Formats: sequence, C-alpha cells, structure tokens
Amino acid sequence: MFNIYLDFASTTSVDPQVVKAMAPYWTDIFGNPSNLYEIGRQAFSALEKSRDSIAKNLNCLSEEIIFTSGGTESCNLALQGLARNFPQGHIIISAIEHHAVLNSANYLKRQGFDLTIVKPEKNGIIDPQKIKDAICDKTFLISVMWVNNEIGTIQPIKKISRMLERINQQRIARAQKKIYFHTDACQAGLYIKIDFKKITADLLSLNGSKIYGPKGAGILFVRQKTPLAPLFFGGDQELGLRPGTQPVALYVGLAKAIELVENLREKENKRLAKLQNYLMKKLRQKFPNIILNGDEKKRIAANVNISVPAVEGEALSLMLDEEAVMVATGSACASSDLKPSHVLTALGISDELAHSSIRITMGRSTTKKDLDYFLISLEKVYKKLKQISAITEFL
Repeated sequence: MFNIYLDFASTTSVDPQVVKAMAPYWTDIFGNPSNLYEIGRQAFSALEKSRDSIAKNLNCLSEEIIFTSGGTESCNLALQGLARNFPQGHIIISAIEHHAVLNSANYLKRQGFDLTIVKPEKNGIIDPQKIKDAICDKTFLISVMWVNNEIGTIQPIKKISRMLERINQQRIARAQKKIYFHTDACQAGLYIKIDFKKITADLLSLNGSKIYGPKGAGILFVRQKTPLAPLFFGGDQELGLRPGTQPVALYVGLAKAIELVENLREKENKRLAKLQNYLMKKLRQKFPNIILNGDEKKRIAANVNISVPAVEGEALSLMLDEEAVMVATGSACASSDLKPSHVLTALGISDELAHSSIRITMGRSTTKKDLDYFLISLEKVYKKLKQISAITEFL
C-alpha cells in the first residue's frame, strides 16, 4: 500500500544495515553476556565492542556509556538516580521538556524536592540567563533538552554548559556542591554532532528508535564522578546502574545506527533543509494564515510544526491518515491526551491554536514527491473540514 510517512520524530524505521548487524545475536550468538562459556563470552565481546564504538563516536570513555531501554528510562535514571543523593534539593528544568523529564521532575517535587520550571521565549528557545537567575544554594540539577520533540527548536546547550561550568567553579571555591547538567538529546542525535569534549554535560539521554536503530535500546551518558544511584536492583550489569541481562542484539544495532548517523549527518541535513524550505514555501502559498510554531532558523531541518487556524489538528491528522499520509498532532507519548500541547502553551500560544497544530517531520526516505502528495492531501482535507465547520455553524 502507498503511504507517506511524515512522523519521523515519533519513531524511525530500522536501517537495513542495522538489521543485518543485529541478525547473528538473535539466534546464533544468543548467550548471556554475564556467562563464562563461549557464546556468553562472544555476547560480552559484542556488547563491549558496541559500547566502545558508541564512546568513540561521542568522544567519551566507554565506561561512561550506560545501556538502557530508551530515552524515557535514561531520563528517569538521570533525574531520579541523581536526586537520591541530594534529598530535598532544588531542580531546574525547562517548560518544554519531554514528559519523561517533566513527569519525573514533578514526581520528585511531590517527594519534597523544590522545582523551578523555566519558560521559553515565544520562539521556543530557552534563555540561559533565566536558568542562571533560578539557581539557588540548594540547586543540584539542571535539565534542558537539546532539541524539542514537538517544535524542533535547538536549545543553546553549549552556552548553558559553559555558563554552568563557570558557576560551578565559583561554587566549588565557596565550598558549595556542584550543579549537575542533564540534557535529553533523543531528538538531537540525528542532526547535531554530540562531542563530550565540547560540552560539559554530566548526563545525556539518547534513544535508538529516533536514529534508525532498534526500539528498546538507548543510552545514558554518565560522566565520571557523577553520583548516580540505581532505580532498581538485581545484578551488577551496567556498573550496577541498570541491572538485568543485556539484550546484546539491540545494543549492537544501536552502535551501528550511531555509526551510520555519523557518516550520513552532514549530507542528510543539507538535503532535509532543502525539503523543509520547499515545504514551508508551498504551505505559505496554499495556506497564508498558517502559523509556524517555534523559531524559523534555530530548529532542526526535519521539523515543521504548524497551526492551521479554525480546524482541529487531530481531525487533520485522522483525515490525512485516510489519504495515506501520516503526521502527528504533538508528542506521540502524549497523543491520547486531549489537553493542548504543553510545549505550545508554554510559548504563549492559545489553547485554540495549540489544538489546531500538526507536526510534520521528515526522514531519510522523504522525497519532494512525498511532500507534494502531502500538500495536495492537506488542501483536500482542509476544504472538507471547513465545509463541515460551516454546516455545523449553520445548524
């Protein structure tokens, strides 16, 4: 069946080279990497080679890579694992975080922690000065996502990390505790080079299912000397931070996906930027009243989030699906929630406009032909919805 998939921010397909790399570890080299016999040793070797490969591509130490089940677990481990060593401390996050961070932080607030939520500017960018202004003596953690999953805006992570480095130098000189920095990079990995020699983040979350890797595989980068506690208990896998038998096939696939990203990123970013410019030009021609949500320039090339006034985004998405076009109305992790997007309302957008938004995210398989079909379908669906609206008003 002919389908146009434009929801790559939700999840990607698994690259065929990733599938090939994983294949031997499902049925042949299936041993538990903790076991000492041959297929156990082979599995352990593959696991550690994958860890080494990821560390090399991210420019960090192998022992700083903790394998997890994905971005949500990584974010929970980062926030809650650190919080267990700083009881009743103060946390700062942005108002546009993924629910994995937002809900973890609110959970910690209910446990007695202080929480400051910093709002972005109207363009969806966090002002580092607002973060600085929120810091107090009890602050032990700041968490700001690198790329927003709904509107695609790129946050000034390097600037925030440099600012925090200076602040920590002053705090240490005053015998105060360090403030740790976590960034959710699940939506950044495809588009931005992650180099831990250039950013001073202490914790970073990454998700395989957003980078053409397998679902159920992610990492949490934990810089040396970061005092993280496990969330659950069992064996001593992953330095005791993530007990349980590691699914070697998934982590082999994750390492391969990251390797491919590093090789393809620059070329793919240029290609997607051309498609993004083409799509925005055509959208503005066909729908002069549309609103682009988030900064037009400081965003990844794959993301176009628009509000189409006077129609429901959910209705647009459902009717586009009937035309074999798949787009989202917000974060896939909260798509069953009928409340307006917390990201869009944080930008100061009205509930009505937030409800009229759709998110178009392109990927490696997206072509200009796909976008042309989407535009024709959107125009068709929009006219139908306007007709329904007119009839409803008449009745």
